[in-house]
Amino acid sequence: MLGRRAITGKKLIGGGAVLALLIILPRLIPPFGQHVMIITFIFAMCGVAWNIMGGYAGMFSFGQAAFFGIGAYTSSYLLLTFNLSPWIGLVAGGIISALVAAAIGYPCSNLRGHYFAIASIAFAEIVRIFFENWEMVGAAEGLTIPMRKESLINFTFNSTKVPYCYIILAFLLLALVVALLVSTSKMGYYFRAIKESHEVAQVLGVDVVRYRLYSIMLSAFITSMAGTFYAQYILYIDPASVMVLAISVQIVLVAMLGGANTVLGPVVGAVILVPFSEYARAWLGYKGTGFDMIIYGALITVISMYQPNGVWGAITELVRREK
Repeated sequence: MLGRRAITGKKLIGGGAVLALLIILPRLIPPFGQHVMIITFIFAMCGVAWNIMGGYAGMFSFGQAAFFGIGAYTSSYLLLTFNLSPWIGLVAGGIISALVAAAIGYPCSNLRGHYFAIASIAFAEIVRIFFENWEMVGAAEGLTIPMRKESLINFTFNSTKVPYCYIILAFLLLALVVALLVSTSKMGYYFRAIKESHEVAQVLGVDVVRYRLYSIMLSAFITSMAGTFYAQYILYIDPASVMVLAISVQIVLVAMLGGANTVLGPVVGAVILVPFSEYARAWLGYKGTGFDMIIYGALITVISMYQPNGVWGAITELVRREK
C-alpha cells in the first residue's frame, strides 16, 4: 500500500512539474516555437479523441478530418452570419459533429477492421466535396474570419500567441481528463470488450451498437473543439485546409506512434511527430515537400515491427521491468 502511494505521489509530482513547464514555456520561446507548440497540442488533442474510438473501441477511422472541419466551419459561419461568440460556436460545432457521427456511425455499426476504415475515408471525402460546393459557406474559397478586438470573450489575440498556447493546453487537459475517465469507467471496459470481440461483448450483455455510437460521438465532439480552435487561430479556413485526408492520417499516426489504448500515448506521439514536421518544413521549404511523410512512414513501420504498443507503451513496459 505504501509503495503504491509513493508511486502515485511521484506521478503527481512529475505531472505537476511537466504542467508547470508547459505553462512557463510559451513565454520563453519565440513566436514560431509558440506556433509549433500550438499545432502540437491541436494534434495531441485530436489524437486523444481518436484514441477513444480507435484505441479503446477498436474502430480504426480515417475520417476525423470531417469532424475537425465541421467544428471549424460551424463556429466561423455562426460568427460571420449571426455574430455569435466562437465559444458558442465551439459547443454548437461539437453537437453537430456528434450528431453527424451518430448518423454515419449507426449504418456502419456492424462494420469492422478495414471495412470500417474504408467507410470512414469515404465519409470524410463526401463531407469535403460537399463543403467545396456549398456556396453558403464559401464553397472552395472558404471563410475568412475578421480581426476583432483582442479578448478572451472574442477568442481573439492579435499581439501575441501566448493566450492561444494556454487555451489549447486547457483543451488538451480537458480531453485527457475525459479519456482517463472513459478508460477507467464501465464504458471503457465495454469499449475494450467490443474491440476484442463483438460476439463475446454481446454475450456479456454489452449493447455493441450503442457503445460504438458513444465512442464515435465523444471522439467527434472533442475533434470538433480542436477544429474550432484552429479556425480562430488561423482566421481562414477552406476544405483544402481543414478537411483533407492528410489531417486524418496525421491524427492516426500521432495516436499509433505514441501508443493507442493509452491515455498519454497520443500526446507523446504528437510531441515527436509534429515539431519534427513543422521545423522540417521551415528548414527545407518547398524542397522538403513530402519528406516529413517519408519519416512518418519509417517511424510507424519501425514501431509496428518492434513495439506495437507505441513509444509510451515501450516506456511504461520498461518502467515495469525495472520494478
